[in-house]
Amino acid sequence: MADHEESHLIDPKSGFCKSNSTFYSKQKSLPLPQNRSLDVTTFISSQAHRGATAFIDAVTGNHLSFSDLWRSVDHVADGLCDLGVRRGDVVLILSPNSVFFPVVCLSVMSIGAIITTANPLNTAGEIAKQFGDSSPVLTFTTSQLVPKLADSVAKTTAGGGISVVILDTEHAEETRVGYTPRGVRIVGVLAEMMEAEQPNGKRRVRDRVNQDDTAMLLYSSGTTGPSKGVMSSHGNLIASVARFIAEPLEQDQIFICPIPLFHTFGLLNFCMVTVAMGSTVVLLPKFELHGMLMAVEKYRATTLFLVPPIVVAMINGADSIRTRYDLRSLRLVRCGGAPLSKEVTEGFLEHYPTVEIHQGYALTESNGAGAATENSEESRRYGTVGPLSPGLEARIMDPNSCRVLGVNQTGELLLRGPSIAKGYFKNEEATRAVFGSEGWLRTGDLCYIDDDGFVFIVDRLKELIKYKGFQVPPAELEALLLTHPDILDAGVIPFPDREAGQIPMACVVRKPGTGSNLSDKQVMDFIAKQVSPYKKIRKVVFINSIPRTPSGKILRKDLIKFAASKL
Repeated sequence: MADHEESHLIDPKSGFCKSNSTFYSKQKSLPLPQNRSLDVTTFISSQAHRGATAFIDAVTGNHLSFSDLWRSVDHVADGLCDLGVRRGDVVLILSPNSVFFPVVCLSVMSIGAIITTANPLNTAGEIAKQFGDSSPVLTFTTSQLVPKLADSVAKTTAGGGISVVILDTEHAEETRVGYTPRGVRIVGVLAEMMEAEQPNGKRRVRDRVNQDDTAMLLYSSGTTGPSKGVMSSHGNLIASVARFIAEPLEQDQIFICPIPLFHTFGLLNFCMVTVAMGSTVVLLPKFELHGMLMAVEKYRATTLFLVPPIVVAMINGADSIRTRYDLRSLRLVRCGGAPLSKEVTEGFLEHYPTVEIHQGYALTESNGAGAATENSEESRRYGTVGPLSPGLEARIMDPNSCRVLGVNQTGELLLRGPSIAKGYFKNEEATRAVFGSEGWLRTGDLCYIDDDGFVFIVDRLKELIKYKGFQVPPAELEALLLTHPDILDAGVIPFPDREAGQIPMACVVRKPGTGSNLSDKQVMDFIAKQVSPYKKIRKVVFINSIPRTPSGKILRKDLIKFAASKL
C-alpha cells in the first residue's frame, strides 16, 4: 500500500502514482490477520458461514459436510504426525479430483508440512523429476496410480522406497498397509485415517507454524527454463483467501469444478476460498462436457470456473446444449488460465444471455492475485482482464531499458503484494531474476494499464506455450527432439488454435541423408511417447535452419514468422 505521503499523489481514476511510477489497487485494502503464528488451515476454519455441504462427488454423489471435513482434517493431521511427518516436510498428492483432495491439502498445511501436487497424467519420468527436486517424505495417491508411482521410483535415487497413503479402497488387497510393490511402501489408507481417533480423544501437540513458513510448493515453468517449484507461504495463501472475505461472494452459490485441483487455479479456489466462504463445490474427477453440464442441471449449480477451451466448446455446441440440458440455475462463469478474446466473450453472451462471464489474470507465483473483472459492466470492457486485485501494486517496465512507464504505456507487468510467492525452491538464481530484491514479481507478460486502472494483456514476453490453460515449456520439447537420430536441429513455437488457444508446433531441421524421409507424424509420435498429453507436438514444419543469436539462443519471433510463411 502507498504510504500517507504518496496517497494524495495517486490518481483516483487510474490508481497511478507519479512520484514512484506505481499503480495501486483501487479496491478495499485486505483485512490481514496480525497474528504471525497462524497457518492457513486455521485461518480458513475460523471463518464464520452458514454452509452445510462442502463437497459433492459428481460421479458417486457422495457428500462431505463442513463438520465432517474439519473432523477429517483434524484426524488426518494427527495421522500424519503418527507417520512422522513434521513441520517443513514435503508431502505429495498425485490424484485426479476427489473430495479427498482438499482433506489432504488442509491437513498437511495445518501441521506446518508443505503440500506439493503433480498432474496424474504426467509420465513416470516427469514425476521422478519432481521427486528428485522436492524430496517428499510421503505421497497420497490412488490405487490406480501406484504402478506409475513405482515406475517413477525406479527412475529416482529414492533407494529406501516411497511411503504412500492410498486415497481409495477399490483394490483393498493390492493396497493393504505393508504391501510393497516395487519400492512403494503402503503405510496407510486415507479413509481409515479420517475415522481414526487419538487415544482418550486428545489432540496431538503440533509444531507452531509461522505465516512466513512455506505451505505450498506448486511446480510452474516460470518465465524461462525448466519447471521450478514455487514456494508459497501461509501468509501468501491467507492473503489470497482474504481477498474473497473482503469482498464476499454471493451467498448460497453452488460451484462446479471441472478444472484440476493440482493446478493453482483449482487448488486455491476449491480447496481454500470456497471452504472459507461456506460454499458447496461439486467436483468432477476430470473434465467431460456432458458430465459437467449434467452436474449443473442435477445440482442446480450457479457458478462455473472454466478455461477458454471449455468456453469455446460451450459456444460451438450451444444449440444442442440448450436443448439437452436445463441450465437455468447458472448465473456466472469465471474464466482463467488464458485471456478471452472479444469474439469468444461476445459469442458466449449471445448464446447464454442470462449468464455473466468474468475473467481473471494471475500466475502460480502470485497465488491468484493479479486482475479480474467482477461485474457485468467490467466484463463488457472487451480485452481487459480487469482492475488490479485488492492489496496489489503494479509497475509497467520497458523490457529493454528497464525504465518504469506510466498510464497507457506498454511494457512488462511487475506485481507486488502480500500474496506474491517467496521464490523458487532451491533456485536462488531464478528467484533473484524473477522476484527481484524489492519483491517485484516479473510476470513475463507485456501489458498496459489504462486511464481507469484496467489491465490489458498484449502479448507474452515469456516463451511458454499456453495449451488449454496448461503451460508447455518449449525448451523441454526441443531437448527431446534433439535426441531423435534423424533430427539435426529443432525449435518449438506456439501456433494459434481457436479451441486450445495455442498448440506446440515443431520447426525441424532434418539430418542430411538419413533424415530425408522423416515425416511429421514420426516426429509427433516420437514426442507423444515421452510427455504428458498436453505437451504433445501437434504440428510440424520442416525448414533448412533454426534462426539463432550468436550465443545460440533461438530467435523465436523470426522462427514464428518463417514457419507461418510455410503453412
